[in-house]
Amino acid sequence: MTTKVERSSVDLGRLLILDPSVVSETDVAGLLEDLSSILNLANTEYHTEDAPTLSDADYDTLKRLNTALETRFPQLQRADSPTHQVGAPVSDGFGKVKHAVRMLSLGNAFEEEDVEDFSNGVRKFLGLGESVPLAFTAEPKIDGLSLSLRYENGQLVQAATRGDGETGENVTANAKTIDDVPHTLTGAPEVLEVRGEVYMSHEDFAALNARQTEKGDKVFANPRNAAAGSLRQLDATITKSRPLKFFAYAWGDLSTPLASTQSAAIQRLADLGFSINLLTKTCNTTAELLAHYHHIEVNRADLGYDIDGVVYKVDDLALQNRLGFRSTTPRWAIAHKFPAELAWTRLEAIDIQVGRTGALSPVARLEPITVGGVVVSNATLHNEDYIAGRDGNGEPIREGRDIRVGDWVQVYRAGDVIPKINDVDLKRRPDDATPFEFPHRCPECNSPAVREAGDAVHRCTGGLICPAQAVERLKHFVGRAAFDIEGLGSKQVEQFYSDGWVQTPADIFRLRERYGDGLQQLKNREGWGERSANNLFDAIDEKRKIPLNRVIFALGIRHVGETAGSILAKHYGSWSNFADAMDAAKIGIGMSWDDLISIDGVGAVMAESVLTAMQHPSERDSIDALVAQLDIEDVAAPDTSDSPVAGKTVVFTGTLEKMTRAEAKARAEALGAKVSGSVSSKTDILVAGPGAGSKAKKAADLGVETIDEDGWLALIGDT
Repeated sequence: MTTKVERSSVDLGRLLILDPSVVSETDVAGLLEDLSSILNLANTEYHTEDAPTLSDADYDTLKRLNTALETRFPQLQRADSPTHQVGAPVSDGFGKVKHAVRMLSLGNAFEEEDVEDFSNGVRKFLGLGESVPLAFTAEPKIDGLSLSLRYENGQLVQAATRGDGETGENVTANAKTIDDVPHTLTGAPEVLEVRGEVYMSHEDFAALNARQTEKGDKVFANPRNAAAGSLRQLDATITKSRPLKFFAYAWGDLSTPLASTQSAAIQRLADLGFSINLLTKTCNTTAELLAHYHHIEVNRADLGYDIDGVVYKVDDLALQNRLGFRSTTPRWAIAHKFPAELAWTRLEAIDIQVGRTGALSPVARLEPITVGGVVVSNATLHNEDYIAGRDGNGEPIREGRDIRVGDWVQVYRAGDVIPKINDVDLKRRPDDATPFEFPHRCPECNSPAVREAGDAVHRCTGGLICPAQAVERLKHFVGRAAFDIEGLGSKQVEQFYSDGWVQTPADIFRLRERYGDGLQQLKNREGWGERSANNLFDAIDEKRKIPLNRVIFALGIRHVGETAGSILAKHYGSWSNFADAMDAAKIGIGMSWDDLISIDGVGAVMAESVLTAMQHPSERDSIDALVAQLDIEDVAAPDTSDSPVAGKTVVFTGTLEKMTRAEAKARAEALGAKVSGSVSSKTDILVAGPGAGSKAKKAADLGVETIDEDGWLALIGDT
């Protein structure tokens, strides 16, 4: 869901999965109002602000829902319906240009059946039988910014964006800075309005963002945004400094025709000096259109620029004229969009990254490709088994196809999650590609990397001597849910670690005394000054006093997340209680161990991990050094002066019918009770609902008081 849509009351997630066939007429008006609001905002963000926050896939899904609802209930179509919209109103920063011939958008096809329907619809409209030849052109759909160039007597006199289709922005000065835009034409009609797409290549986009980063300026999310933002600069000198390109693919106002067919007209534009897309092809059947679509799709990564589909147009211009237009789209053309958030590209390398818990994670280094509106150059490969083409149980995935460097791989994204490798094309595998051998030594410290039985990953055994683990632990330590020190993020952690300033968490709290005075001072480092250095020192000092749960989470102990940190903090109450209990416990035996694993939400695996960390000599030395720098706040005990269960240990089992297990646990803890996940001699009350099993029997054997849910509610006064 986008940031701006989140601020509205619209349930975007519900709309994206809504089946229009089950919507009742009473709900339609409200749905169409919501859709109008979302889609019209998205149009403005995309066409006017060059800052879209709704993905192309979500936009297309909502547009189809809107169309389906309007088709079922045409009497409820709104005056501001997105169906009537093309582009968006022009911004106030440019003069306005009224297009002599409207610049319309295209209808979309998403499935092969949609393409068949398009072809059949054209034939039906024209009254052409299946045996009558009907040619189409098929060309890549460039993901850029539409531009109209008007030439009079061979001279470029005006350039305009599409705007809302009727009126665009006058960007003549900016367009003249683009190398692919001729200023003068020889042999052109007296009036010629050339239309096409302004775009930016992947290589130029990467170089532009690198320059922007160097200067500390805004970086662009993808080439389309970069191209649009560059063309729509109020200062044409900025546009000139940006590496923009232009493909011509259509025309508007003409004094005389260019040719009798689409394909010949495009070639005429090439002859006049315009860049055209050489992948444009004339096809005589639907099968040929689809074959060319798939050819373009699999070669998409090699193009060097972004496309999001293939456009089909009736080739005969006389037939185009007969077919004419709907309100916002031509009947003679359609855009066959690529599947949302899927793309093919080349796997250039597989690198191994080491995380804070020592896990070795394979990362795919890809030839950059745009997936779901984001340029992707890296993707996760999960683990050794995934690369080899099998799951954790040894069963084949991808029909057993392994992944090798040099392969053509399919990349996918779902929402904002990390891109993943979905599939591999064996037909395009290089002859010299070899199976990937997963390392058995850490690439950072050369310690053995061991894969334990039942574990899906290899782990470095180097611990804190491994620089990768040390850095990742420090990044975790300063993360938002942990110490969250303002001004100390991943970049600063890497910098300080590489310089030897910060090796452990305790070193963070000694920065002022070590590098605030003397010859080597933080304020003298590049990128720092006296004010920024003091601000960082002050921000660090502010976090010396910190809640217990944040400290436990910040330690980066394997299996201990935010929730577990809070659970442990609530149970032990103070750092001293926690540390003493961890010192006393032995894995698998003893009262301290039983107490630890009795905590609801703490199992044997987590408990063993906590003890291993707290009892490892070098780890504990690091932790104790940190604690010496802190004022760790105890967990505030709830006011339980009138509570009948304060201090008691309660276990819930079976099915609760009047509250959820989470609600019951929260209520018990608010009343000062400790909630345990297992019955022991320390248990005071077992609350047993229907289906109670072994816990009820054990409670009976130990003489633990057992009550049902109604008895519990009566006890705590919630009846």
